[in-house]
Amino acid sequence: MTEEEGNKIPQTKRKVDAFQDVAPAVRNKTKKMMMYLIIFAIVMLFAGFTSGYIVMNAGTYWVHITPPAILYWSIGALAASSLFIVLAIRAIKQANKAAAQLLVILTLIGGIVFTTTQWMGWNELSEKGMGFSQSLDDNGLEKTTWNRIDQIKGEYGVDFYVYRDEQVLRFEDGKYFITARDGKELDVSGEVELKSNSSAGMIAVLLVVHILHLALGLVYLIINLIRIRKLRINSGDHVQLQVNGTYWHFMGLLWVYLFYFLFFIH
Repeated sequence: MTEEEGNKIPQTKRKVDAFQDVAPAVRNKTKKMMMYLIIFAIVMLFAGFTSGYIVMNAGTYWVHITPPAILYWSIGALAASSLFIVLAIRAIKQANKAAAQLLVILTLIGGIVFTTTQWMGWNELSEKGMGFSQSLDDNGLEKTTWNRIDQIKGEYGVDFYVYRDEQVLRFEDGKYFITARDGKELDVSGEVELKSNSSAGMIAVLLVVHILHLALGLVYLIINLIRIRKLRINSGDHVQLQVNGTYWHFMGLLWVYLFYFLFFIH
């Protein structure tokens, strides 16, 4: 074996690290900046969704949906998991490997509980007719459509209500009424009942997209749990767990914003 060949063999086995020749301070700052860019991209994505929600709402009949109680538990689960990851970072800084591992596992459990309660919340809405229906088109093919307003099974004024231009419609004897500018009440049942429940559709989309982004955070938690176990994350090098925590806190705050936007603010 020549000297040149001997020098090539270790290079093929050496694990590539993009930051191996970078000073620790620069590496840490770069990783944090990368996470901020990811968060910025997600902010822009959800800003587009919520803007679309507002545009769809304008000038048409819209369904306001009361959030199921289980969704409040989802907020509690995320808040608890955020606290756990803060404590995990503190534990790793104190070189307490066992505590850090336990706290990251509790963060994972909190994320799983959040996902489960979200699914249960959507199922509850779906049972009240907020979801979609499957039927056959003219060609005999199965199609999926969001339920119309007249297919909602919940109690009007409790589970949902319909409004237009910030005016809540009155529902009586199976009919919808709106107050005209001259003060007269108009029966608009024919217009309302055939409208698709786009509000529930947007809620479903935002729930799914948020959970998908949360799943990325769960995967990163699992990776960091392995790193802690192998001491690749330790008291002297824990930036990966810190950026994981930043992402996790952001996902929690994002859901709080979406929750109040969908069910209260808008």
